Amino acid sequence: MSGFDREAAVDRVEEIVDTVENERMPVPVREVWVYGDVALGLDPIDRLDVYVTKDVLLRDDPGGEGEFVQSHGVRGVGKSVRADWAAEYPEYLRANANGHAAPEKCLAAHLLSDDEPVHLEVCNASFEDNVTQRLRGAQLREDYTQLLDPRGVCLWVDGTRSEEAFRKLRESEFALPTLSAALEMLGMDEEEATAAAEEVHAWRDEQDGVTVRGDVV
Repeated sequence: MSGFDREAAVDRVEEIVDTVENERMPVPVREVWVYGDVALGLDPIDRLDVYVTKDVLLRDDPGGEGEFVQSHGVRGVGKSVRADWAAEYPEYLRANANGHAAPEKCLAAHLLSDDEPVHLEVCNASFEDNVTQRLRGAQLREDYTQLLDPRGVCLWVDGTRSEEAFRKLRESEFALPTLSAALEMLGMDEEEATAAAEEVHAWRDEQDGVTVRGDVV
């Protein structure tokens, strides 16, 4: 897919929220946000950026791991992702390079189609907290592709959908600054904010299909 028109993008986000509300997820989900182009009111939208806040699954059913090691070669079912979810949706089970169940990849497989122009961010921290954390990390590593675009809209939290946020999203009512201006508001000087925004935009332009990034704060 080459992108979304605005109405289709918002419809797609609503479908994602519907899925989170109505289906068992690999890990507990607390928040769903969108950010970047769709929050800005652009039309069309080259890529849809979605942020999911999840809980870390500390203990579910460690005894359920063996079956999926044998059938899928995936460890960690019942530890990092729910065993009953894996039993119900084995087609969405995904692992990291070490063969361990990866919650962010499982969420992406469940919520998205492979060819969609969507970027999914998954973290245990809320969007606003992670914006600050990722900014700090990007500056320390001098890698601005790790930044999280701070221009976000919360659409769903703890089981409650914000109909007002969806309405404003559909009608392009959110007044948000450019990325560089938003980064300056977070404490970057003008030169660094401009360079960082350019690097983020260049990284986004290189992506194709579904991309997913997960971290733990």
